[in-house]
Amino acid sequence: MTELVYCPICGNKLGEREEGGRMRQACDNCGYVHYVNPVPAVGILIEMDGGMVLIRRGQPPHQGEWTLPSGFIEADESAEDAAIREAEEETGLKVEIIEMAGINSFPEGPPTSGIIIFYRVRPISGTLKGGDDALEARVFLPNEMPRLPFRTHREIIAEWMEHYQPHDPEMTQTARVVEEPPFIIRPAEGRDLDEVMALLALIPVNRGLGVDWDAIALRFRESAGVEVFVAEARQMPPIIIGFIALSIVRTLTGGRGFINDMAVLPTYQRRGVGAALLEAVVRRANRLNLQSLMVNAQRANDRAKAFYAASGFSEEMIMHFKMR
Repeated sequence: MTELVYCPICGNKLGEREEGGRMRQACDNCGYVHYVNPVPAVGILIEMDGGMVLIRRGQPPHQGEWTLPSGFIEADESAEDAAIREAEEETGLKVEIIEMAGINSFPEGPPTSGIIIFYRVRPISGTLKGGDDALEARVFLPNEMPRLPFRTHREIIAEWMEHYQPHDPEMTQTARVVEEPPFIIRPAEGRDLDEVMALLALIPVNRGLGVDWDAIALRFRESAGVEVFVAEARQMPPIIIGFIALSIVRTLTGGRGFINDMAVLPTYQRRGVGAALLEAVVRRANRLNLQSLMVNAQRANDRAKAFYAASGFSEEMIMHFKMR
């Protein structure tokens, strides 16, 4: 989040006050309020030779890793113009837009909070090569796709795999017969940390300045009293589409489970992912002989509260002593 020292209107030193339900930098002299809004960006899905064009990044963040071509929109251009420009700058290809493939947001960054618009495009001329800040550009077939470091890129590639990738009719028929669920639930592993952290950042109450992300990462890796389960989509490369964290509290006379954090990627909501994660926690609580499960409803929005109520959580009174 960008912070200023002095008011850009009158030059007075900025203080803080509550505006719109949150603390913001503001000027006591002229009344200016410093709002920090997400920046707009585009991501480009260049369909070519039966696969997808990726670029290998030459600059941080994620330098040296493969991602979709993408970039921020300039003030004097449309989102469509930005997509065409970024495609040529980073891949050497002139493209035309097929359609808008999706819109996502990345409040977690990096490097800043933003909104990204994805476009499906096709090449019309040019030679495929890395350019601008891309070290390399190449076509990846669906079964060759590497794990992409940006959450929003992983989500749109998952949608592309599901909706736009050409399918073998015989394989599709076999999949219908097997009827495997589109995701699996499993205990989290160390390699899942980045994706779980990105999901945590989607929870509105975690977007304030007081969140200690280093402490969260430490608890994820080392806390014996916290168990995390993830929902992983069945695709290559796999993508974490949701998680739930169970905190285990042991007392002299028993034990309780506490759910404080749960999130599902927006594009995978209303597909049974949350219910499956909660079911996994209930099974684990039964194996641990916990007496009850509690959920922190203060961190939940109205839709989440309705979900927990429909899942069997009651609104019993629990007394709290607020430490800070």
